Amino acid sequence: MSGEENGLPEVPKWPEFKLPDLLSTEAVRQLHATIEKEWDALQRSACQTAAGRALWKHVIHDPLADLLAGESYLRSLHEKIKKDCTNNASEISGVILAVRTLWFDSKLEAALHSLHGRETQVVLLGAGMDARAYRLSCLKESDVFEVDLPEVLHMKTTLLQAAMESTNEHQHLKIMAKSLSRVAADIKGNDWLEKLKISGYVPEKNTVWILEGILYYLTHSQAMQVLKIIADKCTTTQTFLLADFMNKPSTTLSNSIFHFYSDWPDHLLPSLGFSHVKLSQIGDPDAHFGLFHDPSNLFNKLRSLPRSVYTNPDGTPCCRLYLVQASGSPDQTLEPADLMLKIST
Repeated sequence: MSGEENGLPEVPKWPEFKLPDLLSTEAVRQLHATIEKEWDALQRSACQTAAGRALWKHVIHDPLADLLAGESYLRSLHEKIKKDCTNNASEISGVILAVRTLWFDSKLEAALHSLHGRETQVVLLGAGMDARAYRLSCLKESDVFEVDLPEVLHMKTTLLQAAMESTNEHQHLKIMAKSLSRVAADIKGNDWLEKLKISGYVPEKNTVWILEGILYYLTHSQAMQVLKIIADKCTTTQTFLLADFMNKPSTTLSNSIFHFYSDWPDHLLPSLGFSHVKLSQIGDPDAHFGLFHDPSNLFNKLRSLPRSVYTNPDGTPCCRLYLVQASGSPDQTLEPADLMLKIST
């Protein structure tokens, strides 16, 4: 019996890898060669995320992802996906990136919708190769700010310029957001908020903060500083936070470059000033998106164990990724009691 006959989405068949023409141009190849040579692991993770969005294009519409990922990361992930498909793996490589992207997309749209069209800012901290400003129509009334290191934003801008010069890619480069500002700043430092204000961010305006794939690269003190800065905004305006957190076992794997973790982010964020917090795990109803076809997949096994359990029955660590939405405002009485429920739908 097929997946469709069971009422489940059919498992996609990945085509053979075909390099987009734009990535074959000398200018783009040279840019990605620089990334390979000069960027550190955190910076390169931006290309890995873009590769995930590019190769899971059957569920994520991101026409710029191939360009921003580069040939090396596309080929590497495609080989892993091909191997997983050949071996009938219960989880296909990149599925976490796909679910994470779709979850952030859906929660961002819901948060903006809950504000009933009121003027809103969207700030992406550690934006990397994110292209939401170009692909999400829900941002049409929002001012978007991308915050990242100068070299990352410069490379991203240069790659997009290369696409602009290609007649075939030009159509994909229309900005969907009301406006887009790139803010060169290091969120590990103390001046990123000031640089954000200089770029046009208004602290008194409703704001959605997106921290996707960034917190766990920071030290504990750096991550807490960022979270406290955002939480403080709850005292002046309607503030939304969308972020993903790793648990402790995820940061203790060999060769791990992750530092910050929180086993209970749904307890941490209220202590900082957020009044509504909802946590999801990969595979939950709002973090599934029809992408888990094997009932015995890793994520369902993890969800069946209490979050306080750090070790699987087979002795391997319980590595969890928490997807967390939080909100707060100066006068909580003005917020409907079911606000987070609305955002969750």
